Amino acid sequence: MTDNLSHVSGVAKRYASALFELAEEQKVVEPTEVDIAALEKLLGESADLVRLVRSPTFSSDEQIGAMSAVLKKAEIGGLTANFVKLVASNRRLFALPDMLRGFHELAAAARGEVTADIVSAAKLDEANVAALKAALNKATGKDVKINATVDPELIGGLIVKVGSRMIDTSLRTRLNSLKIAMKEVG
Repeated sequence: MTDNLSHVSGVAKRYASALFELAEEQKVVEPTEVDIAALEKLLGESADLVRLVRSPTFSSDEQIGAMSAVLKKAEIGGLTANFVKLVASNRRLFALPDMLRGFHELAAAARGEVTADIVSAAKLDEANVAALKAALNKATGKDVKINATVDPELIGGLIVKVGSRMIDTSLRTRLNSLKIAMKEVG
């Protein structure tokens, strides 16, 4: 099961796998995924929360107390809350974001989904995302979830990564290749 964790390694992979197995056993994969998404949103919005998670200067009791308050305020309970408290008590809170990402990957794999990371120079409109999703669904034979990000330094084109496969059609890469070829000629 841990082979599905392409972006996660080490301790985070073991914790994500354990959480997923418990969620499956208790038949709470979907609610757990909703809670995890809410927690990821909080981490994305709060620099203080990220500091608490990453900093080794806080004791495990301080981390457990702070995380308990955050979870209660966000109305995240059950398996997810118990998991986060366990992670904090084991002094592994620094790996929590990877653990959460790992859980998503396992849940998606269990549903037969695969995630495609798409980087573009400008924000893609819904029609472009739908066309990419359809093309990737056909190419992979699986239901593809799109994770789109923007990197203006690409200048144009796309970078598409599905699992270990990557297609880079960005203008930046093409210009760099041309630059290297020109150096070899001259």
